Amino acid sequence: MEIAVLGGGNGCYAAAVDLTEQGHRVRLWRRNQELFKGVLDKQAITVKDRKGTREVQLHLATSDLEAAVQNAELIVIPLPATTQVSLAKILTPVLEDGQVIFLPPGTFGSYLMSKALAEEGCQAHVAFAETGTLPYLARKYDEETVSISGRATRLPTGVFPSNQSDRAFHILKQAYPSVEPIQDALDGALMNAGPIIHPPLIIMNAGPIEHFDRWDIHDEGTQPSVRNVHKALDAERIKIREALGYTAPHFPLDDHYNLDGDEWMYGNGAHEELVDGEDWYEPLDLKTHRYMREDIACGLAFLVSLGEWLNIPVPTAAGLLSIASSIVGEDLRKTGRTMENIGLSSKTTEELKMLLQKGLVQYEVN
Repeated sequence: MEIAVLGGGNGCYAAAVDLTEQGHRVRLWRRNQELFKGVLDKQAITVKDRKGTREVQLHLATSDLEAAVQNAELIVIPLPATTQVSLAKILTPVLEDGQVIFLPPGTFGSYLMSKALAEEGCQAHVAFAETGTLPYLARKYDEETVSISGRATRLPTGVFPSNQSDRAFHILKQAYPSVEPIQDALDGALMNAGPIIHPPLIIMNAGPIEHFDRWDIHDEGTQPSVRNVHKALDAERIKIREALGYTAPHFPLDDHYNLDGDEWMYGNGAHEELVDGEDWYEPLDLKTHRYMREDIACGLAFLVSLGEWLNIPVPTAAGLLSIASSIVGEDLRKTGRTMENIGLSSKTTEELKMLLQKGLVQYEVN
């Protein structure tokens, strides 16, 4: 299959390598030519995983967006949610009818990107899909090398608009057989693990993160008190899901940590495998890191606003969002990705469900 992977981050490199080794023709696009020079010159990425270290030759590495996207059946965008709207604007003139855009994870970016495309006058009819996590536990060692320490075994995924689900899943499963269809894109957005796992880890470990040169939030930073906050926060996510009519499995975060629970997105024992490696000893600037700007300013703010929109108390989520706002010196409830800021707070639940099913353009004209 012809696949475009957009971006130069950890997940982008991992996707390009993984999909290439599955036999797909992968074009990897990155806009920063200077940082991308090594890959552009070699047309290859070095990967380190359980199989060892090897160089994987790509079908195409390019800084030409049209060359990457043209004739691609699937477009994979494993970039932070903060990039979605700006990327949609530059995608507008190069997208083609029938393409599927996969956001792993999405943070409800499927709706935001669709809205941005409509506002930019995009003529192509595309479908979006978003899931609950990046399909890879991956970290780049440098601009030519990526380490993959784990791969997702279950990817609960929703499509926007959901009336395009059959077609989208037919394409998507050729690249990611572990995809599990769920109701719609908001169902997929509320599977996103990042806004549940990362806010307690960085906020409750703020002192050690800023003090020590090396601190692994998933190892030293994951202690019983932090896990108790995880559980309370995840319970609020599940209450919101249930209020919107989304059914089990809800992929509770507990299953990631417990060896004897249901299989989570990365399979049983994934947490132990994660902390056994050295990839997560990384510098974290609490004001700028994606855990703050994506998982909190986008994901957690969205969760809090959904709770308020549904009149469901979410004290743990709201408290963490408030503390995060103090850390960055910005009211993230006002500036973040919220129902108000994405233009949906005036909708009824019935109107929202119709939008999720039919899509933005169809919904607005009907």
